[in-house]
Amino acid sequence: MTATVYLIIKSLHIVSFISWMAGMFYLPRLFVYHAKTEAGSEASEMLKVMERKLLRYIINPAMAGTWLFGLILAYELQAWHDGWFHAKMGLVISMTAVHHILARHRKDFDRDANNKSEKYYRILNEIPTILMVAIVFLVVLKPF
Repeated sequence: MTATVYLIIKSLHIVSFISWMAGMFYLPRLFVYHAKTEAGSEASEMLKVMERKLLRYIINPAMAGTWLFGLILAYELQAWHDGWFHAKMGLVISMTAVHHILARHRKDFDRDANNKSEKYYRILNEIPTILMVAIVFLVVLKPF
């Protein structure tokens, strides 16, 4: 891989990760507001559309791009045996699990079947931030 292609892939990975994180911060915030609305209300129906479009058109493609470009970079760097890379992958897998939890909650809201509180979503909203900080520090510092 040429240096230019490598930098393009790296840039695409960073852009994908930033987009994924933007969505992962915003979707649970929408859930906080949605949990306070009455099922079937105009506000609830508007939030359903916002949540569905955010997940379908931003978060899902951004996660796929993050994984795709990240795996290409890992292959190029031969990072498979580095401790920092194993830790990072564990955190990225955790972020992916949170992503799927959020997708499941979106389906619950869509069916007017949410049974979680506003407080639950406020706490859930913090998990992607914690994971993101740890991922960035691992990638930049490569401590082990």
